[in-house]
Amino acid sequence: MSALKDGIEQLRRYPSAVAGAMIIVFLLSLAGYTMFAIPYGDALDKWRGGAQWQEHPINARPAWVNWFRADTLPGTIRVTPDDAQTVREPFTGGERVQMVLDLDYNYAEFPSELNLFIHSQFADLEPFVRMTWLTPDGRQIPMGGRRVGRDDRVSISQDWNLERRLGGLPHVQLLADPTADDPPQVLQGTYRLQVDAILFEPDAEIDLRLVSYGRVHGIAGTDHQRRDLRVALLWGTPIALAFGLIAAVGTTITTLIIAATGVWFGGWIDALIQRITEVNMILPMLPILVMVGTLYSTSIWLMLGVVVALGIFSAGIKMYRAMLLPIREAPYIEAARAYGVGNARIILRYMIPRVLPVLIPGFVTLIPTFVFLEASLAVLGLGDPELPTWGKVMNDAQTQSALYHGYYYWVIGPAFLLMLTGLGFAMLGFALDRVFNPRLRMI
Repeated sequence: MSALKDGIEQLRRYPSAVAGAMIIVFLLSLAGYTMFAIPYGDALDKWRGGAQWQEHPINARPAWVNWFRADTLPGTIRVTPDDAQTVREPFTGGERVQMVLDLDYNYAEFPSELNLFIHSQFADLEPFVRMTWLTPDGRQIPMGGRRVGRDDRVSISQDWNLERRLGGLPHVQLLADPTADDPPQVLQGTYRLQVDAILFEPDAEIDLRLVSYGRVHGIAGTDHQRRDLRVALLWGTPIALAFGLIAAVGTTITTLIIAATGVWFGGWIDALIQRITEVNMILPMLPILVMVGTLYSTSIWLMLGVVVALGIFSAGIKMYRAMLLPIREAPYIEAARAYGVGNARIILRYMIPRVLPVLIPGFVTLIPTFVFLEASLAVLGLGDPELPTWGKVMNDAQTQSALYHGYYYWVIGPAFLLMLTGLGFAMLGFALDRVFNPRLRMI
C-alpha cells in the first residue's frame, strides 16, 4: 500500500500525468453514462433506423454552430396533435374534422424540409384530407387533397405539383415574403396549416403532426440517413475502450506468461517460443485483419480474437525474455527451488511480479493502439456493421464525401474523440514510464 501511495505521489508531480488521468476518467465516465442512459438495445435500434429517424433533418449541423454565427440557423419545430385546434362536425355514418396547426416561425433561414405525418384509425374506408396553407399576411395557398392510410407521410417539400404551381421549392415558397426580391426572404410570423378531413366511419380517428425540419440538430448533428450522430459518438466510447482494454490485457498478460514459461524451462520450449515469435513478427497484422473481414466476417468480437491471437507472439516476448533472464538466476529463485516450490508458483508469484511495474507504462500506451486499429478497420469498411462506432461514422463520412460537401462536423466529432483517447493514455503512460523506469526517474 505504501508503494502505491508513493507511486501516486510521484505521479502528481507530473502535470501531464494529472491531465492524462483526468482525460481517462472523463472517457470512462462518458462510457458509463452512455451504457446507463442509452441501453445497448436502444442504441442499436436508434442506429439501425425506424420511426424515430423520420423527424430528424438530413445532414443537419450540430446546434452549437449557432454560437459562432451572427444569424441563428433554425432548429426542428414539431407541432403535435395536442397543439391543434380541432372542430368536429358529425354526419350520418361519419364525421367532418377541421384541424388547424400553428407554426411559429421566427428564423431568417428557411427550413430544410416540411412534412405532415398523419395517423388515422379506420376499419375499411380511408379518410380524405384537403390541406390549405395560411400565411401571416393573410394569403391562402391550397395544397390539394388525398386519401390517407393508417400511417401516412405527406412530404410537402417533395410535392412536385405544388412546386410547379409555386414556382420553387415548397418549403421555401410557402414561407417566402412575396414582396421581397431574389433571393427569397423568410416572412416571419405564425403560419397555419388547415386540414379538412372527412372520416367515412363513425369510429374513425385522425391525428396530425407537422414537422418543420431545422438546419441544426442536437450536439453532434445528423447524417445522410437522418441518424443522430450523438448515438454513435457516445456508444463509440465504451466500444473503443472495451476493445482497446481487452486486447491490451489479453496480449500483455498472455505474452508475459509465455515469455516467463520459456525463460524458466529453457531448452526446446524456449527455442520453440522464439521461433514462433520470429515467424509471427513478420506477419502483417492489418492485411490479415482485412483478409479476415473480407472473406469471413467483420464481427468486432472475431476481429478482437484475431488481434489478441496475433499479438500474443509479438516482439514483446523477446523484450520480456531479456528482462526475465536475470531474474531466473536471482538468489531468491534458487531458494524457492530448494524449498520445493512448484514451477507454476515460481513463474506466477516470483518472476512475473518483478517485471510488472516496468510493464505498466507500456500496457497503458498500448490501449490506444488497439483503439486506433479498430477505428482503422471501420474506416476501411471492415467494421462491425451493427455497432455505432467512431470508425463507422468516419467511414460513412468518407463514403458520402462529407468534407467535400462541407459537413465538417461529421468528421470532427469522431476524430476529436480518437485524438483525445490517444492523448490521455499517452500522457499518463509516458509519466508512468518516468516513475517506474529508474533511468528516467526524476531526482
